Amino acid sequence: MQRAGSLFLGFDVGTQSTKALVVDVDARRVVARASCPHALLPGLPPGHMEQDPGMWLAAVQQSGRAALAQVDARAVAGIGVSGQQHGCVVLDDHGAVVRPAKLWCDTATAEQARELAAKLGRAVPTGFTASKLLWLAQHEPANWARVRAVLLPHDYVNFWLTGERSMEFGDASGSGFFDPVARRWDAAAMAAIDPRLAAMLPPLRAPGGLAGRLRGDAAEALGLAPGLPVATGGGDNMMAAIGSGATAAGIVVCSLGTSGTIFTRTESAVVDPTGLIAPFCSSDGAWLPLLCVMNLTGVSEEVKAATGRSHQELTGLAAAVPPGSSGLTWLPFLCGERVPDLPEATGTLLGLRPGLLQPGPLYRAALEGTGCTLAFGLDRMRALGLVVDEVRLCGGAAQNPLWRQILADLFAVPVRVSEEHEAAALGAALQAAWAAERAAGRPVALHDLVAPFVRLGPTVGPQDRFRPLHQALRHRWREQLERLHPGVRER
Repeated sequence: MQRAGSLFLGFDVGTQSTKALVVDVDARRVVARASCPHALLPGLPPGHMEQDPGMWLAAVQQSGRAALAQVDARAVAGIGVSGQQHGCVVLDDHGAVVRPAKLWCDTATAEQARELAAKLGRAVPTGFTASKLLWLAQHEPANWARVRAVLLPHDYVNFWLTGERSMEFGDASGSGFFDPVARRWDAAAMAAIDPRLAAMLPPLRAPGGLAGRLRGDAAEALGLAPGLPVATGGGDNMMAAIGSGATAAGIVVCSLGTSGTIFTRTESAVVDPTGLIAPFCSSDGAWLPLLCVMNLTGVSEEVKAATGRSHQELTGLAAAVPPGSSGLTWLPFLCGERVPDLPEATGTLLGLRPGLLQPGPLYRAALEGTGCTLAFGLDRMRALGLVVDEVRLCGGAAQNPLWRQILADLFAVPVRVSEEHEAAALGAALQAAWAAERAAGRPVALHDLVAPFVRLGPTVGPQDRFRPLHQALRHRWREQLERLHPGVRER
């Protein structure tokens, strides 16, 4: 049996599922885990991606109880929450959800993002929360009139857990109305959306603090004691940074999930004039320059669905196809794209010849196409002065050996896989331990707390013999991108 206070519960509320994970900080290991799937709302027009926030709460309860059933829940000493970034949760004056949450992958607000960018004189990515609020004000004025509070997805889960509304710097810096350099609300951006917005936003919490204490009803729903500390939590990328060990400078992480991200911790803000690299704050007191591509595992999932084959079968078939997929080139923008900035783009498959509409070439082209998108963004990070000597991979798709090799070849640096692929849930649990220690007057360095949990697999390096083929692939991909989307060169 664990001693009282050695366990910490972390949640990651994602797009496809909610994961719950319990760590034992004394034993320095994960001791329980569970998950609960959820889905997008069906039947919406193209570009509209929404979920019911109530579904997240149900998934938190189900996955939390399942994980806690594997341990002595009396030893749990704190909770942390990771959540998909940029989602828009709007509440009325009773704290009830006004309408479903528009998600990070919703591109129906591209026009509003352009309008805000023109007003503010800076890039406002379509996926950020700001354009969703302006869309709501313009397209659903009756709903907008009812809104009294605006939260991000992980903030809403914290609100259910604690009864208190708050927001922390990391997740807030992906809203579009927060200044990540000064770490305060952006008054001009809020006014450009609606002068009322400032009064709708919750208090900001500094890293390492608490969002509140576990309230009675939530404690009962999870089977925990009321009053447990609930950490500020953060966006999934900020929590994945903690869970993958990017709590010190120089560690570059690539997270492979529904979206793909690459980020690294810096001691000062990195501001990209093009807006492609987001100048996020980290959730540990520093900054987290980050690129995000919207289309990653969804592309390979489309091939799986179309062929009726498993990912394991498809990986074997694709491994037999030479690098470059015999000239098959996939611009994989099935849901629009953020990097490059093409929110209204669709996917394009080029170079089709006899024999290439087969499972193996299609699957390899999907991995290579999404890998080229990540490499396109990584080039931009390097251009901003960020040094990339090695990349750590996390997320479910990092378990695919072919994808690991393709990324090493396209990034032209070695890659290593975090053995814990649920880095965001792990980061949430470890941030909870950090915050609980601080709240108890026992400050501890987060990096020291995290380091024992970060275990990396073998190094996969670029293959010299295939370097010309991968260089040709990247050149062909970029050439086709600029031919079909000429505006990319000016963005």
